[in-house]
Amino acid sequence: MTPLSAVVPESAFPRDVLPRLVRAGLVTGVIDGLFSSVLNVFAYGSTVTRLFQGVAATLLGKAALDGGTSTAAVGVLMHFGVAFGWSAVFLFLVMQLPWVRSLLPSRYGAIKVASLYGPFIWMVMSLAVIPFLVGRPPAINVRWWIQLFGHIPFVAMPIVMSIGRSVPRSQLVDSRSS
Repeated sequence: MTPLSAVVPESAFPRDVLPRLVRAGLVTGVIDGLFSSVLNVFAYGSTVTRLFQGVAATLLGKAALDGGTSTAAVGVLMHFGVAFGWSAVFLFLVMQLPWVRSLLPSRYGAIKVASLYGPFIWMVMSLAVIPFLVGRPPAINVRWWIQLFGHIPFVAMPIVMSIGRSVPRSQLVDSRSS
């Protein structure tokens, strides 16, 4: 078996990858969790516990909705896992795609990138991942559209700002000349 370092040069893995990923995952998990919680309580008349039980239900089934705080805690862990997952995907994209690195320092670059990445995340999750897990297609309704647009400031922007701002200047300059 060939070691990873023989296939991917060490320079492709900057030393600050783990701190970037941790910061992005935590910040995104908190901001999106607050957004979802406020929306769930004030717009939909539900509870934060019910929100995260619903998240847990995608893996544990409908019984999670009656599981109390323990299944809500599982939902919170899943929520942060997803935030870390999408942060890792974006970090990979930044490291591998020069056009993403060149877009970030441009005028309104973070907003441009987040405007693409947020809806992409929501569409993948709502049209592929969640339907695969629960066995039914999504309901494309007002809530779906709120989530689509809400993923720009409350999911993608924290990821882009946490990871994109920490891209070394040398990578940004180098990416423009490639």
